[in-house]
Amino acid sequence: MELAGRLLETRHTAVWCESRQRGSVLQALAAVPGARERALARAHAALRQEFDLFGTRVVFGEGRPVDWSVDPLPGSDPKYPWVLGRLDSLVALGQGYWVEEAAPARARFARAFVLQTLDFLQANPPGVGVHWTCTMEVALRAANLAQALAMFLEAPEIQRPEFLVPVLGALAAHTAWVQANLEDRGAVPNNHLVANYVGLLVVGLLFPELPGAPGQVALAAKGLREQMEAQVHAEGTSFEGSTFYHRLAVELFTLAHVVALGAGVGLGKAYAERLRRMYQAARAWCSEQGLAPQIGDNDSGRVLPFRKRDDLDQGYLAPLGAALFGEASLAGGELPDEAAWLLGKPGLERYQALPPAPPPASVSFPAGGFHVLRGAGAVVTVSAGRQGQCGVGGHSHNDKLSFELHLGGQPVIVDPGTGTYTRDPAQRNALRGTAAHNTLVVDGVEQSTLLPERLFALPEDARARVEVFQPGLQLDRLTVRHDGYRALASPLGIERTFYLDKREHALAVTDRLIGAGTHEVVGRLHLPDTHARLRPASPEEIARALRVPDAPRIFEPLGVELGPEGAASALVLFELGLRPRLEPSLYSPGYGRVSQALAVTYGARRMPPAWLRWVVVFS
Repeated sequence: MELAGRLLETRHTAVWCESRQRGSVLQALAAVPGARERALARAHAALRQEFDLFGTRVVFGEGRPVDWSVDPLPGSDPKYPWVLGRLDSLVALGQGYWVEEAAPARARFARAFVLQTLDFLQANPPGVGVHWTCTMEVALRAANLAQALAMFLEAPEIQRPEFLVPVLGALAAHTAWVQANLEDRGAVPNNHLVANYVGLLVVGLLFPELPGAPGQVALAAKGLREQMEAQVHAEGTSFEGSTFYHRLAVELFTLAHVVALGAGVGLGKAYAERLRRMYQAARAWCSEQGLAPQIGDNDSGRVLPFRKRDDLDQGYLAPLGAALFGEASLAGGELPDEAAWLLGKPGLERYQALPPAPPPASVSFPAGGFHVLRGAGAVVTVSAGRQGQCGVGGHSHNDKLSFELHLGGQPVIVDPGTGTYTRDPAQRNALRGTAAHNTLVVDGVEQSTLLPERLFALPEDARARVEVFQPGLQLDRLTVRHDGYRALASPLGIERTFYLDKREHALAVTDRLIGAGTHEVVGRLHLPDTHARLRPASPEEIARALRVPDAPRIFEPLGVELGPEGAASALVLFELGLRPRLEPSLYSPGYGRVSQALAVTYGARRMPPAWLRWVVVFS
């Protein structure tokens, strides 16, 4: 009771979620078209206890008990109940409480916060059940509960001791659990450990009255500084080897940075500078529509629960970084909802003072293994680097020399994605195998050995790297290589060169086989849908393809047209002898979502030195 009394005294920090920040946040939200309406929609969904579990809608109804361990699909995947157990819904209720003006409506959100919080705590006591099996989930739940509690703290419903005392006890139990079970003992500590520290930092700074809070804050601040250096390359890319775990890491490090600044705790200039570069990396590979390429795993994980985002959306990150740092190189477009909530009026003013940044340029991130060619309405993102997590490969795929092609902001040739983790191990391994990527399979062998019993490891066999990166105003050239087939009885190396010709609006790809023996070589181009067909090229299309550097001299009689009939986005023309055909495939644009698609398959039996060439002509 004494702790609860101290908690209700005047707060002295300026963390975004504290009630005295509400006016600033509302001013920022007013400048973002639709932001208030989106917040209310999220809040009313939370009021109905309506949850989106990776595309599956589950509704329990307002005021009714929630089955916090629900998994609506056959089999078992703890990530589904974990989505519920992170308690993003409590922050959504807080959003409704802040943007709503009418007292009865605000009281309704406050009562829902009380009921939903107590329902979870009673159903999931410390150490019991699926919600205590992963320290990362405990930490992120603690952070969300702490932020939501701060948003509601002025409400009479929240100030009652019969609510406040057990909730403060639960926060103390969560942070004690996290501190006792830090995920720092694996082969290589990863995003889980960062999440552990974020949870400790957020709870400790928002509620310093809790037992052990000062020590937990000190531990977390030190750990976050260390992990920023260990898990983020100097160029700004995440060490996970995944563009979407990069998004997760950006959000984790950002939440820690924002809350620490609001509480007057600095994480250091080096931390802030590397975080700024993380935003620049995300901007570099996003299409004009803000969609990112899938390289490595995509489990749709996020940490900033302010707005529902498409699973492939990273376009909000650059303007969030611009508002956070006052960084002109990231500016452009409207302020994202996330910036309005986290940064309030000061973030809005910083953002409005910035001129729009020029379009992103072609760039290579050799440490992260991501390489981006841009121009003529195209974004080509190539995977060529070591396996993520310092070679462990926990979220890496056999995708070396693979790529994604976005045209006009939309994905046209894609990485098929992740599908699932533990629910279907066979699908998990199939979607991270070589044949599931836009690269070559030689003699039916994987680039790196897939161990069926190790769903989160991929040995460092391919040793992929960049040999040439030459961006230019009219032509970009990228040459990459991997040695994943050097262990064959007749060893083989593969060198792939991309030419993005901005004059001809075309992409040419040449694979050079280096080694010995005769090999069956199969390549694939995976599509996001079933909209593709074989057809002859027009004379104009052939003429354009022939003008691209290193193009074939003679093409197959039929090319492959990509996109809906009558509104195609590109035509792929193959060198004579590669025999293109369309085959069934799968596409997973987000975790738990898998749809039917097509792949363009081509190949030949070749003896090195040999070349395979094809050209994509943009419509």
